Amino acid sequence: MNNTGKQNLLDSLGQMSAPELRRLLTEHLTRQKLGLYWERNSIEHDKALNANVVLPRLVPELSHTPEDCTEHRNLIIEGDNFDSLRLLRATHSGKVRVIYIDPPYNTGNKDWVYNDNYVGKNDRWRHSQWLEFLFQRLVLARDLLTADGAILVSINDENRARLEMLMDEVFPGRRLGSFVWKTRSGSNDESGGRLSIDHEHVLVYCNPGFAFNGSLKDFSQYKNLDNDPRGRWKTGDLTQSKTYLERPNSYYPIQNPKTGIWYPCNPSRVWAFASETRVADPSTLRAKTMEQYIREGKVIFPTDGSEEVVIWKTREELLNAIASGRVPVRPKTKTLLLTAELPDLDFWVGKPVGFDRPWFKRHLSDLQSEVRPVSSWVRGAVEEESLDEFTVGLAAQRSGTGEHSVNEILGFNAFPYPKPNSLIKGLLTQATKPSDIVLDFFAGSGTTGQAVLELNTEDGGERRFILCSSTEANDKEPSKNLCRDVCAARIRRVMQGYGTKDGHSVAGGGEFAYLQLDKLDAADVALDATAEHAATLLTLRHAAAVPVTHQSSSVRLIAKGLDWLMVLCPLVNAQVLDELCDLPNRHQVTRLVVYAPRPKALVALLAERGVEAQVHTLRQALIQGQGGRQ
Repeated sequence: MNNTGKQNLLDSLGQMSAPELRRLLTEHLTRQKLGLYWERNSIEHDKALNANVVLPRLVPELSHTPEDCTEHRNLIIEGDNFDSLRLLRATHSGKVRVIYIDPPYNTGNKDWVYNDNYVGKNDRWRHSQWLEFLFQRLVLARDLLTADGAILVSINDENRARLEMLMDEVFPGRRLGSFVWKTRSGSNDESGGRLSIDHEHVLVYCNPGFAFNGSLKDFSQYKNLDNDPRGRWKTGDLTQSKTYLERPNSYYPIQNPKTGIWYPCNPSRVWAFASETRVADPSTLRAKTMEQYIREGKVIFPTDGSEEVVIWKTREELLNAIASGRVPVRPKTKTLLLTAELPDLDFWVGKPVGFDRPWFKRHLSDLQSEVRPVSSWVRGAVEEESLDEFTVGLAAQRSGTGEHSVNEILGFNAFPYPKPNSLIKGLLTQATKPSDIVLDFFAGSGTTGQAVLELNTEDGGERRFILCSSTEANDKEPSKNLCRDVCAARIRRVMQGYGTKDGHSVAGGGEFAYLQLDKLDAADVALDATAEHAATLLTLRHAAAVPVTHQSSSVRLIAKGLDWLMVLCPLVNAQVLDELCDLPNRHQVTRLVVYAPRPKALVALLAERGVEAQVHTLRQALIQGQGGRQ
């Protein structure tokens, strides 16, 4: 409801009867929902929201085209990312598997522009404008993801809560989790409570079927020295990280049935499995009991004769042993497993007690997964990696630093506080597959593109990137072009080779098309759009690529499948008709798809010559996927 509608409603309240007011109030209350609210009707929305058509224009001199390159599979798009996303909605809907963005953080320090104006800290609608700004873009981005795609969003601690609720709004039920990235070792820039914020977050939302790559577990420790018919195994811990006070039913002694030797439980880490002696009905347990595992030979007891075994004949003798530390201990910490204050101490009097520890026999065949998941903690690059066999750890350099950053590659201070390449590369290592399309519509200095290129170099992958970056031109710097002079320049240097590593040139290889955006009124598309607009748009949509040079022929090849061929015909004459009739045999296809003027007449002319074809208007090709308010 706009402001006029609200005023009309307020004016009519005095004329409503009591039942009408109750009905209106009920409708208003039931329409409210739990979640994020921002004043969408009180701020100016994105200008020309879907009111015009966005068309791509290839700029060959700004593209990077190595020798023998016939098409560009990577894209750098110059312009407002809202317009870029509108274009991509028409060309890449459902094709992008991973989106990574580092949006402006809404700090009030003139770090972002909304509708050509800086948004300052004292702006009354600052938070609402920031949320609306992101909402419009996230809604468009959502439709670009594949069925198993994911979006990763960097955010600072101050704005995490707002962004997370906005993400829940746009991607309901799709939250996977978040990474915590240690951005610095410490800071004097403290809050009022002497709290130094040393981390940022990366929120992860995904469609069903997405999973991080993880890492294959190391199976080298699995042996089968005893020829166990169940296969290879290794020893594992029998305990869990709970105390005997937290899990009293898991604190009990166990006995080796072959030797009769008893083993005390660690009061700080009780047994991981329940005991049949501690539950009324073992059949109600979801997992096997300790006794079942012992009967199955899954509990490894110390070898007979290789350990110290003691029998305390009296309680006093046991207490003396405790006082002198001559009782079983935890191997690493040397913590006593028997102390005077523990319950059931008399149980140990008169029984053979072993000083070694039993272990669990973990068979390779029992593993629920052969892959270790990725940890949500992204440690600093100089921090020592904690030994963890259960998760894969990521590491990243501090914010604005790092080897081969944009400032190092270009040789000048080109971009303030860029995200380190190690962070994005680590995330994409876990999030992408070798053939994925990766989108960054807040590309800035192009770190995401560099990370994609380096990953492809390392694993032979064919990932493609789409980078959307604005010029950031303003009244003081009207000729400023961040996309051209920083983002594209950086990626070109990476592809050509930059710096050295181990005495060799560091190069990523590859190519990219540099696209600029033309916006036309929908009513003028048929008159003002060019054949090059149509060719670029159609090849992006159907071939996920841009030709290096546009064909000058009257029949332009757009894309080819196993049994179909798509062409563009800016005009139709007798020569074009002859060429179209020859295409199915020449390319050995059974289906012909044509974009051309006057489609009905062309269908009839082709049918007279025995050629069936689907013919669409050029205007349909240009406006498809771009209409409708979100």
